[in-house]
Amino acid sequence: MIPLGKVNLSAEIAGLHLKNPTMTAPGPTTRNGVALKKQAEGGAGALVCKTVSVNPAVVPRPNIAVVDRKSISTAVLNAETWSDLPYQEWINKEYKIAKEAGVPVIASEGYTAADHRKLGPLVEKAGVDAIEFSLHYVGLDYKPLLEIAKALRESVEIPIFAKFSPHIINPVEFAKELEKIEVNGIVAINTYGPCLHIDIETARPMLGSQSNYGWLSGAALKPLAIRYVADVARAVKIPVIGCGGIMRGVDAVEHIMAGASAVQICTASFLYGPTIYGKVANEIEQFMRDHNYDSLDDLRGLSLKYLSEKEILDLDPPIINAKLCIHCCTCERVCPYEAIRVEETKPQKFKVTIDRYKCYRCGLCVSVCPARVFQWSSTGA
Repeated sequence: MIPLGKVNLSAEIAGLHLKNPTMTAPGPTTRNGVALKKQAEGGAGALVCKTVSVNPAVVPRPNIAVVDRKSISTAVLNAETWSDLPYQEWINKEYKIAKEAGVPVIASEGYTAADHRKLGPLVEKAGVDAIEFSLHYVGLDYKPLLEIAKALRESVEIPIFAKFSPHIINPVEFAKELEKIEVNGIVAINTYGPCLHIDIETARPMLGSQSNYGWLSGAALKPLAIRYVADVARAVKIPVIGCGGIMRGVDAVEHIMAGASAVQICTASFLYGPTIYGKVANEIEQFMRDHNYDSLDDLRGLSLKYLSEKEILDLDPPIINAKLCIHCCTCERVCPYEAIRVEETKPQKFKVTIDRYKCYRCGLCVSVCPARVFQWSSTGA
């Protein structure tokens, strides 16, 4: 195991130096300069500000709701939109306050080409280090979106990052086109929706937006985000910033293994407070020390070589290491095909067997076992 302090957590993105790979994402905890400074004090390696546009947002109330009160980080809906502060307030005050934190400050703006031609130079002059441009409300077909990217690229000299909506058609081709016009990085992804959540005790919807719809974030979004990160990272050479479902260090590690150079955190920051950034960074460091990784470069894109291009994998039943078994019997309980048995042969000694004729090789046991008793062979997944 690598000794404490010997792991390099720093990240370089388009010339920006981050002390660790955690970044804020536009949301309630990045609503102004003071709130942003608190996120930096909590450990964020870079600050991405609330999105501004030519006109301030009219924000519905209520606008945030967890989907499950007993597991608040699983899924969250929001209808919060962009900043309700005028862009002039950000330019004259909020960016300057955020800069006092001493970490890179990245503005976020939207949404049309005309908006970016107006806002881009003003935001750049305010002293931010880069600009993220949101593509959340401006269409699904990427070809018209290229004009938005070109407008901002032609308007500013500082790095610009495109934040993908999960609804954009052909995101891989879009990323390649953005790379050609010198966009400096891709952020993947924004929230998913629209979605609806109803309080069954009152029969009322939880949000006050039009049609009461909201956009999904939280842990449930992570598998979709990881897919986008991996797809885009394999297609372009510019940095990819992962965003979606990052609640713990292991979530960030997964994004980085899929090809991300850094990660944005939003939902966890308002559920658990600004110290989440330092917590995630520390957990990344602990994982790296435990697994003998020296730097983020050792992790980045590590999983991409294992992504199969085969239409169908057909693996043998998992390999069993019964020495690891803790007798929780989760595998036996959840197996849909009743193929697994766990028996105690001696005190604290367990026998785990798979009926090869019943086993459907679905893989559920591999994913649920907390002790990792089941593993695919080294030639498999």
